[in-house]
Amino acid sequence: MTDGPILNKVASSGVITLDLEELYPQGERVVFDLKPLLWQEIALKEDDLRAFCKAHHWAQYKDKCVSVHCSADAIIPTWAFMLVAVHLQPHAAFITQGDGEALERALFTRFVQQLDVEPWRDARVMVKGCSKLPVPLNAYVELSAKLMPVVRNLMFGEPCGAVPLFKAPKQ
Repeated sequence: MTDGPILNKVASSGVITLDLEELYPQGERVVFDLKPLLWQEIALKEDDLRAFCKAHHWAQYKDKCVSVHCSADAIIPTWAFMLVAVHLQPHAAFITQGDGEALERALFTRFVQQLDVEPWRDARVMVKGCSKLPVPLNAYVELSAKLMPVVRNLMFGEPCGAVPLFKAPKQ
């Protein structure tokens, strides 16, 4: 038994933990489904969609993250998604196409693209592995690619069980 103080080797290691959950893009998520607007759930009529768009209360999407999707197995023309996006644009904080998972992927892609990586320059970075929020896999992949040119070390997991991913060559 040692009489000296207990040392926290993790805290003194100089490793910076980057938790994507703490950087989780904020905003209520909404999937705008075109299915209810279909004629007999198989076709979209342009006049009906235009009438819906003109009458719909678009302000309900204010500051929300919206994905335009069709949950029915129907062929939807590209312009239909675009028309809905045109009406959402003055209100929504973010707009993309796809289901809820696609919305999360698109939000994190935008987040990673806009992320300033300078705070991690020449640092030993641990990307935290466990998350209570639905952080999509693409976020980890895109973050790795963005961090690699600036970090000294890149690891994944927890300090007690890190998986080394990258180590910059010594200069």
